[in-house]
Amino acid sequence: QVQLVESGGGLVMPGGSLRLSCAASGRIFSTYPMGWFRQAPGKEREFVAEINRSGTSTYYIDSVKGRFTISRDNAKNTGYLQMNSLKPEDTAVYYCTADAISVVHTPTYWGQGTQVTVSS
Repeated sequence: QVQLVESGGGLVMPGGSLRLSCAASGRIFSTYPMGWFRQAPGKEREFVAEINRSGTSTYYIDSVKGRFTISRDNAKNTGYLQMNSLKPEDTAVYYCTADAISVVHTPTYWGQGTQVTVSS
């Protein structure tokens, strides 16, 4: 089992950057693909990005390609989402996720979420 805690959210101006962190509680973090979802008020949660167990393969939705970078450091039991060139439409609660196979649709494990607000 794994427990996830996000941090690093905040208020940033359009065009700015934030780096989200996802701290995992256990030694088994490296056995799980992990990723990030986001949810804006009144909207469904949206998949954002995924990274495989070893960190050698990544996948992003089109709207964040070239702006967001997902990474992980298994030795530190930590995942990251570097967000650059942020846009107002990126405003949402961002959730770290993990699953035994893939996080794209129905990940098993979720963090509590961290708020990202992009506004001038």
